[in-house]
Amino acid sequence: MGKALIIGCGGVASVAVHKCCQNSEVFEEICIASRTKSKCDALKAKLEGTSKTKITTARVDADKVDELIALINDFKPDVVLNLALPYQDLTIMDACLATKTNYVDTANYEPEDTAKFEYKWQWAYRRRFEEAGITALLGSGFDPGVTGVFCAYAMKHEFDEINYIDILDCNGGDHGYPFATNFNPEINIREVSAKGSYWEDGKWVETEPMEIKRRYNFKEVGWKDMYLLHHEELESLGLNIKGIKRIRFFMTFGQSYLTHLKCLENVGMTSIEPIEFEGRQIVPLQFLKAVLPDPATLGPRTVGKTNIGCIFRGKKDGKDKTYYLYNICDHQECYKEVGSQAVSYTTGVPAMIGAMMLMTGTWKGPGVFNIEEFDPDPFMDALNKWGLPWQEDRNPELVD
Repeated sequence: MGKALIIGCGGVASVAVHKCCQNSEVFEEICIASRTKSKCDALKAKLEGTSKTKITTARVDADKVDELIALINDFKPDVVLNLALPYQDLTIMDACLATKTNYVDTANYEPEDTAKFEYKWQWAYRRRFEEAGITALLGSGFDPGVTGVFCAYAMKHEFDEINYIDILDCNGGDHGYPFATNFNPEINIREVSAKGSYWEDGKWVETEPMEIKRRYNFKEVGWKDMYLLHHEELESLGLNIKGIKRIRFFMTFGQSYLTHLKCLENVGMTSIEPIEFEGRQIVPLQFLKAVLPDPATLGPRTVGKTNIGCIFRGKKDGKDKTYYLYNICDHQECYKEVGSQAVSYTTGVPAMIGAMMLMTGTWKGPGVFNIEEFDPDPFMDALNKWGLPWQEDRNPELVD
């Protein structure tokens, strides 16, 4: 069918590459590119001979548009799948524009010097992508990603209008470390230590970090403490879901994680402001990332399950209705299949599916789109086929 250039070679990229190789009818050829080519080569060596997909590798600095353009012109992919850092979204979009190549990512842009993630920078590319006749698909991970597809599916099949959405992200996994993060520590800690916010009546309501806490009984995981965070998909869903009054995002955290995080915050280790150390500038959070366990190494030691989904309340045929769509994923099953834990798996699988939607022309149209703007049905079918089967509950416990 075609060729995909995958930029990045961390835990999520590893899953996406495994899944592209399983789906060799669509992904006839892939190129894995990263700043550290040896990581790409190691992944290629692991997969070669297990799939019909032809794998090549390349070194690229995703901060440098000219390097990206040269690589895209050399490889000529049908789609660029950006699994690098969110700071690099715009340089990769610039390279896609210059080469007229479709673009997919899993997380919206955030500037490196301010812990603020919002869509305005990427939405500003709409007209240029339209004029170039190419598609940019934003946020094709799990949250954002599958959560947006769940919203579009609920809107299409279950409701006349959706008034309330609660997105619940539960990781019931245990890796045995006193403190570690399940995805990139720098991004994870920036996200968690930022002020929380939710979307209500057309505007943002801001909260202090971890101010709002609820307990919820997650199927196959059990009771967990969860906390309201700001999360990027709230911004696009607030615009794209008709009738919406409020959207909130909750994520579970164990007490050990929060105690360690508070201590690290108190001593300045989570700061993104550079400091002088032995005659050079260092960013404390980047130093902390270097001493924490690499999330890609957590797979063999993580046990338990994730449960991520959306609880909807709205109206159908004039009557009140509630509906819960969710996925449960087992850390050990993921490790057996692709060698990584469920947090990488739940992002890497939808990344492959999003790329597949554009490669096959199932989703098309020039411009910049959030995932919930396309027909959810083929994506929902693909989730069941490629390892993230979804479940429904028509009488869920609600979050107050």
